[in-house]
Amino acid sequence: MTQPILELNDICYSYHSLKGETDALSHISFQVKKGEFLAIVGPSGCGKSTLLSIIFGLIAPESGEVHFPRDARNEEDEHSQLKNCPRIGYMLQHDHLLEWRTIYKNVILGLEINHQVTPEKTARAMELLKDYGLYKFKDKKPGELSGGMKQRAALIRTLILDPEILLLDEPFSALDYQTRLSVSSDICSIIRSAKKTAILVTHDLSEAISLADRILVLSKRPATIKCDIPIHLTVTGTSPLASRNAPEYQGYFNQLWKEISDESHMPTPPDD
Repeated sequence: MTQPILELNDICYSYHSLKGETDALSHISFQVKKGEFLAIVGPSGCGKSTLLSIIFGLIAPESGEVHFPRDARNEEDEHSQLKNCPRIGYMLQHDHLLEWRTIYKNVILGLEINHQVTPEKTARAMELLKDYGLYKFKDKKPGELSGGMKQRAALIRTLILDPEILLLDEPFSALDYQTRLSVSSDICSIIRSAKKTAILVTHDLSEAISLADRILVLSKRPATIKCDIPIHLTVTGTSPLASRNAPEYQGYFNQLWKEISDESHMPTPPDD
């Protein structure tokens, strides 16, 4: 049985302002197995992105704990204060490429910050640029690339640090629909071929079904886990578009829509 790489135990968190306290997350507990692709959906403002920030360590929960089981720890960091944590990559909604740097220089930015610019790492960067169709654009600036190409560059920048867990906070939402399908398919293939563990936050139910092995549905704020749905699609091909043709797809879509509409008072779903 595959061991979990990540465990969240009874996580609670509230937002604080001069106007008072707003409960955001309430007693959130779940596990993620190594190599699993988990999607998290829920009503707008329910705390999905906050949950990723807690996993990454940007903010601390008010109670509960984020735990990385022993098998997930990075043995190379035996003498580091972070030895109990796997490497985590965080890919945000916007690519955040630096316009004054070339694509290649953007890709190796994390290596520079972490003092890891070695011949092996730079060769790996070139290999990834070739694999994902960006090598001939390596000397271009971000403004000269399409939105999809920039998101691929942002993913390479994340992957070059060899994270064990990838956090994806709506990384395709700024793209047009056609580009979104193509880029999400590419990035899902990259993640799966690299056998990375991934957690995706998205508002797009179709995207969650077509990309994930499992979907967590959060309730409205303060968010609890409303349901945990394993996804099993009978489909030829691995692209998100192919997944939407699976016979099970519409059933999952209707189930998710009902769970979320019960929280958000949304109307009956359209045929997807």
